[in-house]
Amino acid sequence: MQQDTTAETPRAEIDRTKGATRAWLSGRWTVEHAGAVEREMAELASAAEGEQRVIVDLSDISRLDTLGAWVLDRTRHEFGQNGIAADFVGARSEHHILLNEVAYRGFQPEPAKRRHQLVDVFADTGETIVLAGKDFARGVSFLGEIVTALLRVILMPSRFRFAALVNQLDQIAFRGVPIIVLISFLVGCIVAQQGIFQLQRFGAQTFVVNLVGILILRELGVLLTSIMVAGRSGSAFTAEIGSMKMREEIDALRVMGLDPVEVLIVPRVLALVIGLPILAFLSAMAALTGGALVAWIYGDIPPDAFLARLKATIAMNTFLVGLIKAPFMALVIGVISSIEGVAVEGSAESLGHHVTSAVVKSIFMVIVLDGFFAVFFAAVKY
Repeated sequence: MQQDTTAETPRAEIDRTKGATRAWLSGRWTVEHAGAVEREMAELASAAEGEQRVIVDLSDISRLDTLGAWVLDRTRHEFGQNGIAADFVGARSEHHILLNEVAYRGFQPEPAKRRHQLVDVFADTGETIVLAGKDFARGVSFLGEIVTALLRVILMPSRFRFAALVNQLDQIAFRGVPIIVLISFLVGCIVAQQGIFQLQRFGAQTFVVNLVGILILRELGVLLTSIMVAGRSGSAFTAEIGSMKMREEIDALRVMGLDPVEVLIVPRVLALVIGLPILAFLSAMAALTGGALVAWIYGDIPPDAFLARLKATIAMNTFLVGLIKAPFMALVIGVISSIEGVAVEGSAESLGHHVTSAVVKSIFMVIVLDGFFAVFFAAVKY
């Protein structure tokens, strides 16, 4: 038995009278007849040119889906733009609801408000300050959540996941040693080489030991390490947590009765706080080695003389200053990276934006924190 396809094909019977065009629609106005739907609407639009009003009777439509409703409403919208009044009559209740739901909307851009450039500069500056204040408040709140989760772990050690901590230490500290040591060695070489060339003018190239030792141990060693960890491990934290947020794995942890901060963030932050001082120490040793090598080659300062002068120049406080900074910088990197990871939404663009934001904010805050420490240690003469 063959199916009657004629009754299913969308049709529009058009009758033009004086000052108005009337169309009776019939058949199935659905996606499988998309081509016929477009053709019938095009014929109706052509027949209505120059008219003042169009009346479209929908009472004989046997089936209407989203595509058909959208094409009908789009055509009515186009009639209105051309100054033709278009009305739909005879629509069943379910068809009327569908037409309202898929109502065609134009997307014209809003006209740009003309303002003075100076006003825009002040507005952007104010908005940046407000956003920075919100980020700071959010960071303090998130730090409180981490401290609370850490206290719970201390009171109930069985809740802590030592395997996760060991894994993060492996990723942050052990696997980060080669690149950090290499870059620090090269930086030490460069600082010593430039110092020797400048100090030779005054016959004081031996003071390059003082320059390299103080600069590396107090500032450059921990600063270089923190910047590299922020770019390497901080971005990884944001990407990992953000990917879990996109796949709703963090919500799944909450459903299972687990605290995501305790499970995901506390081990990462603790690994950073433990691993960054170790990396800072290795970075300082590598930079001093590079400085000693260059001083031997360019400044005729043998290694034993370099070490003897370094011992006489560097006090214990100079060595401890860099190590004291390291845990605080690690905490800043961990908090910022975790916040940005949790803030990721459900798109790859959002993930990329927050990873970039995490690295930039972490490096900026590390440098700011280093400045605060420099002022503090100078004030207490340490």
